[in-house]
Amino acid sequence: MRNKPIVKVQNLTKKFRLGRKVFLHAVDDLSFEINETEILGLVGESGCGKSTLGRLIIKLHEPTSGKIDFNGTDVSHKLSMAERRKFSRDVQLIFQDPYSSLNPRMTVKDIIAEGPDSCGLWKSEEREKKVAFWLERVGLHASHASRYPHEFSGGQRQRIGIARALALEPRLVICDEPISALDVSVQAQIVNLLKELQRERDLTYLFIAHDLSMVRIICDRMAVMYLGKIVELGTSAQVYDNPQHPYTKALVSSNPIPDPEFEQKRTRSLIQGEIGSPVNPKPGCRFAPRCPHVMDICRTTDPVDTKTEAGQVVACHLFSQKK
Repeated sequence: MRNKPIVKVQNLTKKFRLGRKVFLHAVDDLSFEINETEILGLVGESGCGKSTLGRLIIKLHEPTSGKIDFNGTDVSHKLSMAERRKFSRDVQLIFQDPYSSLNPRMTVKDIIAEGPDSCGLWKSEEREKKVAFWLERVGLHASHASRYPHEFSGGQRQRIGIARALALEPRLVICDEPISALDVSVQAQIVNLLKELQRERDLTYLFIAHDLSMVRIICDRMAVMYLGKIVELGTSAQVYDNPQHPYTKALVSSNPIPDPEFEQKRTRSLIQGEIGSPVNPKPGCRFAPRCPHVMDICRTTDPVDTKTEAGQVVACHLFSQKK
């Protein structure tokens, strides 16, 4: 049985003003849910709005319009101090860059304890033990508590960032491309650690990434984003193994497979042209200028979400025309 939603996003829009009548549409009329204790993967090209969406959910950005419901509470509006403190405990962010996300002037101990200190979560006499616990839980040593960030490798710094986020015992963690800045040899270790912690502590993740094959392995469901819109949503196996939207098919096709013989034989569905601009976008499907199946309606009318027989949700006129 599927768990109840912990996050409900309804018609969420974020526009950044660039001029008097010029707006960048980073997130445009999105509606979806994240279920309790699941890992939802969010994939798409750079600039499609993935990180902005994550920052909207964690309230680093305020939405232009729409609603974000977290655990039954509307958090779209400005929160009171008490509401903000509780929300900050329940929702945490693991940053993409482990080098710039840690304050170089703070010791590891103070970095991990900063959140619990500000929320009054830890008593002063248990602070050292709690920091030691989290350091060891993420694969470091308690003796590292007195060191500074520059004394660690990128993978070790990301482990510190994970410890900092989870020290507040959150319910939802936004993982904003947490492995993209790391060496390939370290990426699998960090992913395995995140999976272990998710199972151990019944966490919910929004996992933002470029690597579809990695998302296929670790995520329960996958949402594909293009220029501020979610164009396909389904289980990770459905979306990766049987993509429906033309953009998803191209993404999967461009994803390398570690089999030289298969790579030489398989037919690729390549995307022609450059990604469009999110500045004052024209009506119609955002993918229309690059789509090999474009129709007249695609250039004038936004596609609606359509559920396929397999259960995927696809925003494409190819499917809405069949209804």
